[in-house]
Amino acid sequence: MFDPVLRRLIDPPLNRAGAWLAGCGVPANGASLAGLAVGLLAVPALMQGWYGLALLMVLLNRLIDGVDGPIARHGKPTPFGGYLDIMCDMAFYAAVPLGFAFADPPNAIWAAVVLASFVCTGASFLGRAVLAAQRGEAYDGKRGRKSFFHAAGLIEGSETIAAFVLFCLFPGAFPWLAGLFAALCFWTSAARVVEAYRLPAGMEF
Repeated sequence: MFDPVLRRLIDPPLNRAGAWLAGCGVPANGASLAGLAVGLLAVPALMQGWYGLALLMVLLNRLIDGVDGPIARHGKPTPFGGYLDIMCDMAFYAAVPLGFAFADPPNAIWAAVVLASFVCTGASFLGRAVLAAQRGEAYDGKRGRKSFFHAAGLIEGSETIAAFVLFCLFPGAFPWLAGLFAALCFWTSAARVVEAYRLPAGMEF
């Protein structure tokens, strides 16, 4: 929901950083994998109850993820790079709720609910991209330059990171925060399905 607004603010510095890193020979795919590795470090931090360190890993992951695209665009972007980027994102998103499940067993059921909601949002997001490709639907570019169609939704990348930040800042409230966040994810998934259903009949696949 807030991605288009935030992209206008963060894209210029990220593009400059990406240009500099590309000039230094940093590969975009390497940045994607490095970002995932950093993000996965949040899991052992959460297992130990080191929520501040976990928060730092979450934020560093997003920072690194923000430059892999600009690095690619200042070098040689490839379809595989876009694929690897979204795979790393999905793996990171799944890892954080898993870390909270390990941190405190009573969190496990709510972490499972969040992960179930991520399956739905991920399927609705990627399925919508497939539908757009089959229809020849153009991406509007509001969420920055992307390698494939990015569907709008109530819960997108910005809201997900905001939820992770709240999880880390208020770990005792994880069940309530996770339940609310999962409900919004399910809502987002349903809204995308409704949008796809309402496409003009002549454009359906």
